[in-house]
Amino acid sequence: MKNKFFFNILVAAMSLFMCGQHTLAQSQGFGSGEIFNPFHKAPKDSSAANLKVPTEIHQWHIDESLGNVIPAVADTMQYMYQNWAQTEGVNGEYNILGNMGSPRLSRIFFNRPTTTTFDFLAPYDYFITRPGELFFTDTKSPYTNLTYHTSGNKVDGDDRFRAFFTRNAGKKFGIGGMFDYLYGRGRYDNQSSALMNFSIFSYYRSDRYNYHLLASRYHMKLAENGGIVNDDYIKRPEETDGSNSNFSSADIPVRLERTWNRNEVYTAYFTHNYNFGFYRQKNAVALPDSVGVEETAPENEEDDREFVRVARLAHTLDFSTGKREFRSYDKSIDFYADNFLPYDSIDAYRNISIENRVGLSLCEGFSKWAFADVTAYASYRYNRYTMPDTILDSGKEYARKYNEHTITVGGIVESNLSNSIKYKLQGETAVTGDDLGAFSLEGEGSFKFNLGGKPAQLQAKAFVKNNRPSFYYRHFHSEHYWWDDSELDKEFKTRVEFNANIEKSNTRLSAGIENIKNYTYFAALPAGTPDGKPLSSLTVNQADENIQVLSVSLAQGVKWGILNIDTEFTYQRSSNQDVLPLPDFNIYANLYIKFKIAKVLNTELGADVRYFTSYYAPDYSPALGQFCLQNPTDMVEIGNYPLASVYANFLLKETRFYVKYQHVNEGSGSRNYFLAPHYPLNPAVLWLGLSWNFYN
Repeated sequence: MKNKFFFNILVAAMSLFMCGQHTLAQSQGFGSGEIFNPFHKAPKDSSAANLKVPTEIHQWHIDESLGNVIPAVADTMQYMYQNWAQTEGVNGEYNILGNMGSPRLSRIFFNRPTTTTFDFLAPYDYFITRPGELFFTDTKSPYTNLTYHTSGNKVDGDDRFRAFFTRNAGKKFGIGGMFDYLYGRGRYDNQSSALMNFSIFSYYRSDRYNYHLLASRYHMKLAENGGIVNDDYIKRPEETDGSNSNFSSADIPVRLERTWNRNEVYTAYFTHNYNFGFYRQKNAVALPDSVGVEETAPENEEDDREFVRVARLAHTLDFSTGKREFRSYDKSIDFYADNFLPYDSIDAYRNISIENRVGLSLCEGFSKWAFADVTAYASYRYNRYTMPDTILDSGKEYARKYNEHTITVGGIVESNLSNSIKYKLQGETAVTGDDLGAFSLEGEGSFKFNLGGKPAQLQAKAFVKNNRPSFYYRHFHSEHYWWDDSELDKEFKTRVEFNANIEKSNTRLSAGIENIKNYTYFAALPAGTPDGKPLSSLTVNQADENIQVLSVSLAQGVKWGILNIDTEFTYQRSSNQDVLPLPDFNIYANLYIKFKIAKVLNTELGADVRYFTSYYAPDYSPALGQFCLQNPTDMVEIGNYPLASVYANFLLKETRFYVKYQHVNEGSGSRNYFLAPHYPLNPAVLWLGLSWNFYN
């Protein structure tokens, strides 16, 4: 309410769109969230017949391995827009430190991302856009989307602004850019977050030659407070030194001050391929010897011929460089158990990763016997890591470098031409280098059919992976944590997963099981002061026994007139809760009514709730910037607390906007509103948001 910027934009947008702007915007997933784009032609507007701007766009993903195009379908996403900016996820399934822009970890084990080469980025997956997650866009006119979310005030509020722009220069070439800025000031002391991303992307698509490019720069800074000193400030405020509950969240003492984590990352991804093939009449039947059909038809000729790919030569370059620094000017002796480096040291880590991959494919469909794409590829990966170390017996600090090289070969068999049956098998193994012996085999298949006049789909996925734990599990040097174990065993993982999506009943069902041998994790060591206060001390362990994770998820939507109830239940079970703790149940429910005002304003009024059963959730380590097991001398459970919000969500032609009161049930029940041990969720707060599409 105090943010004039939001209301100025809202008033301007409303006045513009009430004056004759057109087309119903639809949403499209973008990175870890959704960015809202139109996906169909606009109705005619007789008042501006001579000024009509074409608004049809097409979007696609790419396969990061060799740049194959994957068609993308936009979602209609007025629905759930009020949750888009939440770090805890659209359905609230992530553990966070309370503040927007903080690190996070999914409570749903099967949703946890694969560990990156630069592990420090994993807790910020919602802000990082991988090349395979970007929506490349073909548009007939320049397209821009502006999105803004805000809560609170200038002292403790949150803001997130995103801009997405794309345009074409002809039918084959497109270029675009995006800017994302997140600033969470923090409702608790020393908890601010500032994340910024600027990216540019480009593509060229023709019958013969294609390329896709994405270059990004990320800057992420997080103030660390170590959590609050006493959970009773939240659970039982009347028993604390405040004597009552009339103090604000900013008055609650925290364990650290003048402490920061900072990540600076640059990425560049370029993939291109050349297709060998021929032209033939559209809808012609391919013959086994059809390779000899005319090769010289011009690509830009408007005729009834189509290009048929026979073979494809592809190359991908993936480059990234990252820098992470941990700075603490708070030398409290009651937080960390050890000090391995001088007090004036800075924990600084750098990583450079370069991977080149080349592949040759025989393409599906150019002949009767070409029943699938068959690809062989090889890659060379180089990683260089830099971290602090000390010269033996001197106490002097220097930057130590580690270099790793790996050559991998692999193959892919994939079929996508059929509308009903699709499948993909991919296997690879490291044939030389530091990861020698690592391998993976993955497969997935889907079957689409009609059920009751509506589409339905069954899908199966499976993998077998045998990979060495990432570098920072094997080596880590810092002022407070130190380990070296280059002989860690490879993690051997197998997973089988089944999914069903039935549109007629609005049902999604998934079930899977995973077995992990040599599960590798950050373990807290029992350390404390004479007064019994726990101190932070970490190491890396591997589980002695196999661990199994079972997961079953059911999402069901029910509609009666304007009343809608959407629920998602996930049951999961870890066979070793001491090493891999997971909540038994994770639940999301959304009750809302949907209607139109004055036949033009699409409206959703509702309330949603998030809930998970209590468990010993992973703790967060500021010095490591990662989640880890809790200190065994100070184990606490979180969960068994429903987090409720109420909202009003609107769509007016090209504009989406919402009003949301989050955590409306603050102060009720057990008051155990922690999403990580000793890190309480933000108190109740009003959120406002706006998404605006326009063309020029």
